[in-house]
Order: sequence, then C-alpha cells, then structure tokens
Amino acid sequence: MNLTGKNIVGNELSGEGEEVFTAVNPSTNKGIAPEFHEATEREIEKAMDAAEQAFRIYSGKSGEDKAIFLEAIAGEIISLGDELLKRCGEETGLPEGRLVGERARTVGQLKLFAEMIREGSWVDARIDSSDPTRKPAPRPDIRGMLKPLGPVGIFGASNFPLAFSVAGGDTTSALAAGCPVVFKAHPAHPGTCEMVGTAILNAARKTGMPHGTFSMLHGSSTRVGMAIVVHPLIRAVAFTGSFRGGKAIYDAAVRRPEPIPVYAEMGSSNPVFILPHALRERGGEIAKGLTASVTLGVGQFCTSPGLVFYLASKEGENFQEAAANEFSAVAAGPMLTAGISKAYKKGVDNLNEHEGIQLLAKGKSHGGPLEGIACLLNTTAEEFMNDDHLEEENFGPSTLTVAADNISELVKIAENLKGHLTVTIHATEEDLMEHSILMAILERKVGRLIINGFPTGVEVCDAMVHGGPFPATTDSRTTSVGTRAIERFARPLCYQDFPDHMLPNELKDRNPLGIVRMINGKRTSSAL
Repeated sequence: MNLTGKNIVGNELSGEGEEVFTAVNPSTNKGIAPEFHEATEREIEKAMDAAEQAFRIYSGKSGEDKAIFLEAIAGEIISLGDELLKRCGEETGLPEGRLVGERARTVGQLKLFAEMIREGSWVDARIDSSDPTRKPAPRPDIRGMLKPLGPVGIFGASNFPLAFSVAGGDTTSALAAGCPVVFKAHPAHPGTCEMVGTAILNAARKTGMPHGTFSMLHGSSTRVGMAIVVHPLIRAVAFTGSFRGGKAIYDAAVRRPEPIPVYAEMGSSNPVFILPHALRERGGEIAKGLTASVTLGVGQFCTSPGLVFYLASKEGENFQEAAANEFSAVAAGPMLTAGISKAYKKGVDNLNEHEGIQLLAKGKSHGGPLEGIACLLNTTAEEFMNDDHLEEENFGPSTLTVAADNISELVKIAENLKGHLTVTIHATEEDLMEHSILMAILERKVGRLIINGFPTGVEVCDAMVHGGPFPATTDSRTTSVGTRAIERFARPLCYQDFPDHMLPNELKDRNPLGIVRMINGKRTSSAL
C-alpha cells in the first residue's frame, strides 16, 4: 500500500496543510517516509460537519447493518497482510509476534461487538405498560432504551498501535453504538494509522455507510486533538495515554459551554500485594512472574505492575534476591518514542536519587538510542507512606518493591492508595481468610482485582473491566475493554404514549428483533 500522508475526511483524502511531520523508527531514532499533513482548521470542520450529517443516517442503521460494517473492517485489516505488520514494526519497534497477536485482538473485538449488536439486547429495552385503571391517576405507556450519543472524538494510544488505535476498542464500541467517529491519529505511528484508517474507509464504502461515518485527522502537536475535544458537534471523547494528556482533555471538555463526557484511561502503577504464606511457599515463582510482567513489551503496558508490597522477613529477603537475579538477566529493548524513553529515564533517576530508595538490580544495556533498561528498586513502607509521588506510574520496565513491618502497615497502605486499573493479590487460602479486610479495602480502589496472577493480560470479553477510580480514569463507572464499553457512547431515551408504529423496533409490541427486554419488571424475549 502506497501511503499518502493525508487525512481521511469522511470518504475523501485531504492534504491541505503545509505543516508536515514524519514517523520515527525507535530502533534507529531516524525518520520514516512519507511526510504526513497536519489537519487544518478547514479539514477539521469538514470532518465534524460530515460526522454530524452521517449521524442522522448511521444512528438509525440496524444492528445487522452495523455488524456487517464491523465485520467488513475486520476483513479489510486482515487483507492488509504482512505489509501492515512491517510498517507497524518500523514505527513502534515492537516485534512481529507481538503485532500478530495484537492484530488478532483487534479483529477479534470487532467481531465480538458485531455479534453483540446483531443480537441486539444491549440496548436494555424496557417497557412499562399503560394502566388506565390505576388510582389515583392512570399510568401512561412508557418505553425506554439506550440510543447513540452522536459524533465521538477518539485518541489513539502510543503503546497499542492496533488494539487501542484506529480500529481499537474505543472506535469499535462507538461505531457499534451508532456513533460516527472522528479519530485523532497518533503521531508515533501515522503510517499504521493511515493503513487501518483506509481499511475502515474501504469497509464503509463497501457496506454503504454514509460519508462522515469515520474520519481520521493527523497532528503532531496538541492543536488538532484539542480542536476535536472542544468542537460543539462532538458529544463524547475517549482517550488512552498519560495522566497529563488525559487530564488536559478532560479539563477542556468540562469547560465547554456544553460539557461532554471524557472517558480517559490515564495509566496506573497496578499494585501487587504478596501475603505472608504465599511469600513463604512460592516467593521465587512470584519473583519470576513479576519480572516477566513488569518487563513485557519493555514495560509499556498501562497494566504493568509498578508497585509490590510484602512483609519484611527472611522470606522477603529471599524474594528480593530472586527478583534481583531475574531483573539482572533482562535485556533492554527500544521504547516506543523519544518522549516515553526520556520520561522513563527521568523517572528512574528520580527514584535512584531518593534517599530512602535502593536500586536492587538493573537489566542489560545494549546501547540503543531509546532503550528501556529494566530496574528493580526497594524502599520501606514508612518511606512510601511519607511520599505520595512514589505511588505515581513510571511508564516503563521498572517496579518499586515496598517492605512493610507488619500487616497493619499493608492495610494502611491499601487504605491510602489512589485509584488504579488493577490490584493483584498473591495469597493462599489461609492468607485470604486471615486478611480478608484487604480485599474489602482494595475493591474500592480498582476496576479489576486479580488473585495469584499478573495484570498485563487484559482479556477482551463481556465481563472485563479495564477502568478504575481517578486518577486511573476520569470515570470509574466505565470500561474501555469488553462489551460494556459500548455503554459509554449511548444515553437512555424514553418514549411516552407513542403509537406502536412510531416506536423503534426494539420497543414495538411484537418484538420483531426477538431481543430480551424488561416488560413490567420481568426480563423476557416474548412479545407484549
């Protein structure tokens, strides 16, 4: 595929802007052709107008029509073949095996949402029949369901160039809900973005979706992204990235004359608690698993475990030694961008300069320009509780282990934790019975609790929650992974005393779609 470097504005390619930039290969720190055009104000406006016009048609498409569209996107991505993997690898430094798996995940979630909207019950249709004999006043006929919000602005993530990018979970769930998407391409992998964006465009054309159902705009600065956020036609925003970026987007959105929801996933240090019996029985095994999880993908996962809490003891010392041996053997790899690499190194330097922190082990360096070197550090519970900054994420292959004097300190740490995406507990049955208070505390801190595993695998399924309390996200009631993600881009709408022929199919008496509905307080797929 010959890359154009242009923006996708509905069904058109557009390169009006004179400002250009190139992708950078993180393995060599050198630019990659071609040049990509920054979107102009005119192009942004055209994309917004097209999305608004498309919404009037696309929002009324049946679940079957939208499912066919999503499946067509999946097919177009697969048809890009090895060319997509090659370009993506050049722009990210990620190995082919990782990208093959991520492509499968991207295609899989498109098919998962297609299956859900084809079945149709996700709209949560509810019917309360009229009761003209009710006293003291008759009850009207009231029917409600979830309806799409409108055009949605979505930002791609740097660390998942396929699964959290152009056709990733945010775009997929928005399109599934019936919302056109204006996508802000990530400047770290613009060629990959163009290839996948073109796949969506081709699928839209082949399945008869209206002009403006999908647009994609390039920009290497914050200008284009912020223009999307503040545009009055955008009804919601989804973002995956840093706390600084997500909070800036959120602040801009709530300052609008008409504020809109922002679903920002802003990272996490994903604490791990190792309870005493588990530490004694399998400390070495946990150390090995922890190292693999922390250094997976050079630590560039939002679920990478960056904090580990355990009791100071002989078993704790053995765990430290085992973990140090594992970290020392880890080879450095290229980080995704110069900015990420610089921020990681600065974060490690700050920890090393902290008087109460020790560097226990450092991985192997190969001298690459943007390499991320694995680091294992240690401090005490007292030092940790006296410095709030130690809880903050350092995005990359490092973790800070924290030795507590007793269980009371672990409980106090848990009580004072901020919001995170995940918390992991390594425990035996005996540990869980003796320290059940920890579970009750930690349930309020995260979106996902894990027992005897590690958080870096995020399964795409109906039950998954990839979210959590602030500052992990801007809305702890939502998830960016799994089928619940569709609810972010829909709102409840109620119809009162409507003639049956004017109602959406989901709410008609005969239930032509055969979906599960709540009728007078009972779930059923029967007709009224």
